[in-house]
Amino acid sequence: MGVSQRFKSKFRRFLQRPGSTVDLAPLEKLLPAIEAREAELTALDDAELTAAAGAAAGYEEICAVGREAARRGLDQRPYDVQLLGAMSLLSGKVAEMATGEGKTLTATVAAYGHVRLGNGPVHVLTINDYLARRDAQWMEPVYTLLGLTVGWVNEASTPQERRDAYACDVTYVSVSEAGFDYLRDQLVTDVEDRVQPALTTAIVDEADSIMIDEARVPMVLAGAVPGEQDPVHAAAALVRGLRKGKHYTVAEDGRSVAFTSAGLAAMEAKLGIDLYDEEHVAQLSAVNVALHAHALLHRDVDYIVRDGSVELVDEMRGRVAQRRRWPDGLQAAVEAKEGLDATAEGEVLGTIAMQAYIALYPKVCGMTATAVLVGDQLREFFDLEVAVIPPNTPCIREDEPDRIYATRAEKDEALIDEIQRWHAKGRPVLVGTLDVKESEGLAAGLNAAGVPCVVLNAKNDDEEAAIIAEAGAYGAVTVSTQMAGRGVDIRLGGSDQTDQERVAELGGLYVIGSGRHDSRRVDDQLRGRAGRQGDPGGSVFFVSLEDDLVVRHAADSVPASPRMNADGLVTDEQVDYAVEHAQRVAEGVNHEIHRNTWRYSVVIEQQRKALAARRERLLTSDVAAVMLLEKEPEKAGEMDEDLLARAARSIALYHLDRLWAEHLAELSEVREGVHLRALGRLDPLDEFHRAAVPAFNDLIPEIEARTIATFTETEFDEDWQPDDGTLVRPTATWTYLVHDNPFGSELDRLIASIGRRLSGASR
Repeated sequence: MGVSQRFKSKFRRFLQRPGSTVDLAPLEKLLPAIEAREAELTALDDAELTAAAGAAAGYEEICAVGREAARRGLDQRPYDVQLLGAMSLLSGKVAEMATGEGKTLTATVAAYGHVRLGNGPVHVLTINDYLARRDAQWMEPVYTLLGLTVGWVNEASTPQERRDAYACDVTYVSVSEAGFDYLRDQLVTDVEDRVQPALTTAIVDEADSIMIDEARVPMVLAGAVPGEQDPVHAAAALVRGLRKGKHYTVAEDGRSVAFTSAGLAAMEAKLGIDLYDEEHVAQLSAVNVALHAHALLHRDVDYIVRDGSVELVDEMRGRVAQRRRWPDGLQAAVEAKEGLDATAEGEVLGTIAMQAYIALYPKVCGMTATAVLVGDQLREFFDLEVAVIPPNTPCIREDEPDRIYATRAEKDEALIDEIQRWHAKGRPVLVGTLDVKESEGLAAGLNAAGVPCVVLNAKNDDEEAAIIAEAGAYGAVTVSTQMAGRGVDIRLGGSDQTDQERVAELGGLYVIGSGRHDSRRVDDQLRGRAGRQGDPGGSVFFVSLEDDLVVRHAADSVPASPRMNADGLVTDEQVDYAVEHAQRVAEGVNHEIHRNTWRYSVVIEQQRKALAARRERLLTSDVAAVMLLEKEPEKAGEMDEDLLARAARSIALYHLDRLWAEHLAELSEVREGVHLRALGRLDPLDEFHRAAVPAFNDLIPEIEARTIATFTETEFDEDWQPDDGTLVRPTATWTYLVHDNPFGSELDRLIASIGRRLSGASR
């Protein structure tokens, strides 16, 4: 039955530092009672078990019935630690469970429990469509035995399929797809057109990734705008021939770029204007954005080009970020750089950040392999605590110290030698790289050395399940861009475990990181691929002093002449510290960006909620008709009651949606322009609030005024339809996610550029 209670308690006390995680002791006390119910439940037939599931109340009965349903439906008996995880989710915590410990089944027991406790329906929010479909289909036999219905939603689901899936007791859906459904529902003009019911409970898979890394990502619903043109697309052609050093310089951290005098002169000569003249601010902005795309965004690192379109790569997960685009014209600039037509950005009709969407659920819990490191942020942004669930079997993986080399070339050579050495013995090796370009370069080097390998990166992530499943096979070498959220276990000996003992004798799966990521959590998730469920395994990271992380965040901490051996391997403790320091700095930077972005989002989210409540009243009552009867009694009083209600509702909803879109556009401009106030020593956040609050206060009376004006100007008959007149909504809408702009906003770049220009003039 797994590890002893004594070990579990010791492990828990070791991990649960005071104030960092919750105490599991009260939940552990329930485990004997759960086990005591096992014999009785095993004796029931399926119908009797389903009846018992429908009557279960309380953690003990829920876990006991859930365990028996899993045993029958999947031939898997949940371990005690999985039930601890389920009870942690039921109590509204984020459960940290190591890779391979069975989070999917844990979530199933928890979802069933939430329904039984009256917290349904339950949405299991996943990182992508593949996991939503896989987990729903995989767990369906368990849900059926428990008397629950289960559905799933993906990007291709029709409105009716979405309605049917959300009508189930438990729905598996990617967080972005759920958010897009919410945004679309906020624009319906008939209650029957909605697909998503009232939000109740969310179980968030890969909670640290969704709730922290992706939290500030806005989900956007956009509509077509006729005659839309992007000046950045034209500017991109002008910078294509510029050369680094002569026409522009790139900062050491790789996050900013500036024209040299020669580059600026070349741009002005091509355009025939003075870029710093007030009337040419738009062109100045466009060429700056185009230069950033040209110099700082790299193909097969930041994005790939596939089927004639630019697809962004999620730097935290090493896969294509579906429906993601850069803001501030960067998307169009990259498309122009690659010789592609610009995709329409459209007019924003509705937007909500992932963090704000998740906060709409009255009950939220989650699970991930790496929660403790972001425990403070989960508490700060979601008021959630972390419960560290001990492993069922002690982890015996051997984690070696980093191997740090002076140069990238020395690191790459040593990396290939290490892989070649273990491959010759038959030990499976999994290499995690930082980006697509590096994965393909390493694969080429391995092939040249006579080491066959399989590559998994953003270009073929649709094959990931099959590739990962065989990564533990005898002699396998797998090169992958990051493993966070890949969602497939690696079994020793391959998917059929044919050579399990043979591979175990060699030391199990050997995980190698080709560099440190910006987040320790991503490194830990890569390590966690080895040593699952007590299997042997090992891990090591190869780092160079030329790696971007070290150069950006620890260049000043690296000694000028560190101690090293003849192969370039650094043996200086100060360098070890510098690498750790660089990672902590990178994490701190991302945390501060998250906090700062959320500060701006708070007021917008409050306004969105207030307007959503007003829209709900308009949609579900006759409040608009009552208002028109008061304001225009003569015309309104002559109309048929049903026609008045229908017309008033349609007109009011149209103007509310129209004005909200205009308000979002205005706030976007304010958000960009407010940074100019920093030049005047004013606080940008205060200035943003000073502009945003009055603008919203003017919104409500303006909705009413426009509604009255449209009503008085319109001729109504029995066949009147909203699109007969001026209430025409966009004929096409689409959804996308706004990718983090790593270089700041357009005006941030302009300010920096202007500052450099002024500094140069003063000298």
